[in-house]
Amino acid sequence: MDHVLGGYPIDVILLVKDLDRARKFYSEGLELALIEGNDTTLSFRCGGTRLKLSLSTTGTKDEQTQASWRVDDVRAAVAWLRSRGIEPQEYDTDEIKTTDGVADAGDAWVAWIMDPDANVLGIEQKKPSNA
Repeated sequence: MDHVLGGYPIDVILLVKDLDRARKFYSEGLELALIEGNDTTLSFRCGGTRLKLSLSTTGTKDEQTQASWRVDDVRAAVAWLRSRGIEPQEYDTDEIKTTDGVADAGDAWVAWIMDPDANVLGIEQKKPSNA
């Protein structure tokens, strides 16, 4: 058996203050399939991995991206999110400038959304290589 961690799936765990509100955002807003849950955690299927939400009294204090989906078409994903009432974050800083919700990050186009507990979630489309 291979014991190298890189050969195994990994779960992303986000902190939330209200599981019912989080369940609604992730299952109804993002249409993720709930695969298990209890009084303190929820788990959703995302491709071959799981996104787990853990009940927290403080929630997240981090403003950085906590999780990011790799998609084939970021603009189509943003349009779909908007159709669900979820607006991408708009940025105009020295480091990040979005246009219609999408930023050029050099090797990828990226959009960000925020869940009700201020977890920043990315949607990323890798640019084709010039090679």
